[in-house]
Amino acid sequence: MGAGGQPTDPPYRRIAAELRERIASGEVRAGEKVPSTRGIAREWGVATATAAKVLEVLRQEGLVRAVPGVGTVVRAPGADPEPEPALRTARRRVRRRAGEPALSREDVVRTAVAIADAYGSGALSMRALAAELGVSTVVLYRHVPGKDELVALMADAVFGDVELPARAPAHWRGRLEAAARMRWALYRRHPWLATTASPARADAHARWALEPLRELGIDAAVLAHIAVMWSSFVRGLAVNSAVNVEDAVAGPGDEPSPEAVFAFGLARLLDGLEPVVARAGARPRPRPEGRGRAWR
Repeated sequence: MGAGGQPTDPPYRRIAAELRERIASGEVRAGEKVPSTRGIAREWGVATATAAKVLEVLRQEGLVRAVPGVGTVVRAPGADPEPEPALRTARRRVRRRAGEPALSREDVVRTAVAIADAYGSGALSMRALAAELGVSTVVLYRHVPGKDELVALMADAVFGDVELPARAPAHWRGRLEAAARMRWALYRRHPWLATTASPARADAHARWALEPLRELGIDAAVLAHIAVMWSSFVRGLAVNSAVNVEDAVAGPGDEPSPEAVFAFGLARLLDGLEPVVARAGARPRPRPEGRGRAWR
């Protein structure tokens, strides 16, 4: 009983509440590790059994997940209860036991993508990836030289998964809007992607997006500025979409969704480009409707 005869929560619940607050405030973000059982025991001066209960409470609430080779990390928002990497790994182990082809670079890259999608980029390491695949890190290094190269391959793979529309908008505004929405959707499916260097396939997509403007005779320097502004808007908003904007709006319940902010900002960006394009003073040359293609 506490002061005045009031009941108090047991230690493990008080500690869980403190960790829950750290997660809610963003002090510990998606993909980052929370203290281990021993770390909790040291920091709060409790028994390891009590510390284990703390982590179990957070797991039951869906706030954290145990990642092989890493530890307990904060779950990314919307992550599946049973992430796809574990399912694919189980099937892959069965295939290898059955004598089917061994681990490939594609296996490595796709599993890394699934880990980053489910747990956040902070949970991805060569050690964690090796544990998820059921191999040693030595085996991984036969396929990729290191993590930087792995992330580059991951970015290239997810951009390559998306096909450009079979019937592309011919007008410059429709094309830029369609391209921006495709890239926004890609960043939303793979939140880690917006913080990585753009692969060559992303550059090919940008060229496709800007093709109608190029046909209008827009100056190359102006075209380059438009490309950077367009790309930076989509990428920057994707990186910051999880930021709490409550203080910037009128009151509780008025906080806009990331999708609403994206749509509003994209429309204003395109509105701002209208006079720039009008000053180009050229008419578009007739062009046939092109077939879609992968970002390759």
